Parts: sequence; C-alpha cells; structure tokens
Amino acid sequence: MIDIANIILYWLHIIATVVWIGGIVFILYVLIPKTKQILGEEAGKIIGEISKRFKLFADLSIIILILTGIGLSFINIPTSNHGISRDSWTILVILKHLLVLLMVLIHLYRNKILAKKIKKISVSSKKVFLQKLSLNLVKIVFIFGLIVLLLSVIASTWKQ
Repeated sequence: MIDIANIILYWLHIIATVVWIGGIVFILYVLIPKTKQILGEEAGKIIGEISKRFKLFADLSIIILILTGIGLSFINIPTSNHGISRDSWTILVILKHLLVLLMVLIHLYRNKILAKKIKKISVSSKKVFLQKLSLNLVKIVFIFGLIVLLLSVIASTWKQ
C-alpha cells in the first residue's frame, strides 16, 4: 500500500512542481518579453490579468506541494545507509523545505501585500519600482525552485 501512496504522492508532487515552476518560466521568459514587444505600454494590463489567473494555479500547486511533500518525507525516510546517512538526508530535506518556505512566503508577500501597494500607488516612479521589485521576487522564487529541484534529485538519488 505504501508503494501506491508513494507513487500517487510523487505524481501529484511532480504535477504541482511543473505547474508552479513551469508557470513562472512561461511568465518570465515568454509572456512578459513578447507582450512588451508587441503591446509596449499596454502590456502591463494583459500581464497583470494573466498573472492573476496563474496565481490560482500557483496557490493550488503550493498547497499540493506542501501536503504531498509532508507525506513523501515520512514515507521516504532512509532506514539504512545507501550512500547517505540518515542525518545528512535529514539536513538536505530540511534545507529543501526551508527554501520552499521562503518561496511560499515570497509568493504570499507579492500577492497579499506588494500587489495591493502597487494597485494603490498613483506615483509612476514608485509604481515602476514596486513592479520591478515584484518581478525580481518572481525571479528569486524561480531560482529557489530550481535549487529545490536539484536538492530533490540529490536526496532521492542518495537515498537509493
């Protein structure tokens, strides 16, 4: 039964990862550059609306990642030394989870606090600054996401 649970949890975990990180890649490297190239100043409206829509998928992905991650952590605790000690594996998983926590906190800050500030501000220079900050935070989340994926591969490879 644990094998079935493990398979289902990994599958859901991977889907949620693909949606969140893949959505960030799409927004940063496809949507924003092409929309700005085609629409210029008007790009912000479309990017904002698409980002709002993506936020729902990102939020759901985060919830799924947290729930499945907790389940996977308990199911896959190494019981013997297969290339990594249990203590090293635990440190690696804690580091991974701390990065995920930072990713979630940045996501929440951007969407719950920063987005409201950007909406309220009418001063163009401040608004542009906050929008750049928001975009840079997305880039940080993306980099952290890539590091988390690397740590996941290391943890699962060392565990075998």
